[in-house]
Amino acid sequence: MPQTFSPTQSQWIKTAPGVRRRTIAVGDRLFQMLVEFEAGASTESHSHPHEQVIHVLRGKLRLILSDGTVEISAGESYCLQSNVPHGAQAPVDTLVLDSFSPPREDLIALDAQLSFPNAQHPVPNA
Repeated sequence: MPQTFSPTQSQWIKTAPGVRRRTIAVGDRLFQMLVEFEAGASTESHSHPHEQVIHVLRGKLRLILSDGTVEISAGESYCLQSNVPHGAQAPVDTLVLDSFSPPREDLIALDAQLSFPNAQHPVPNA
């Protein structure tokens, strides 16, 4: 069941020092969130079975991949295939739109726990 989120429905969730995220849409086959990086902030290398499109709305992001680095700036996107280890560094204040397919059920569950502690929060295909 697709859902949309407004700023009053979801909250910013800290994911690492200087990094926070906010869910903005959940669908049957797609999950989107905003990720805000303070200048100098980074995420640890990780991987997941989801395809991910990273689109920089503002700033610049350096993606750390096993075969090197890729730098993307405002207006540019990068597509990560499933299970590709990656991390990110932001040399300047940066805002990113991340899209995942299939939806990130782990993050949806965390949203339900943190943003909607007293409400039912449907998980796609549950």
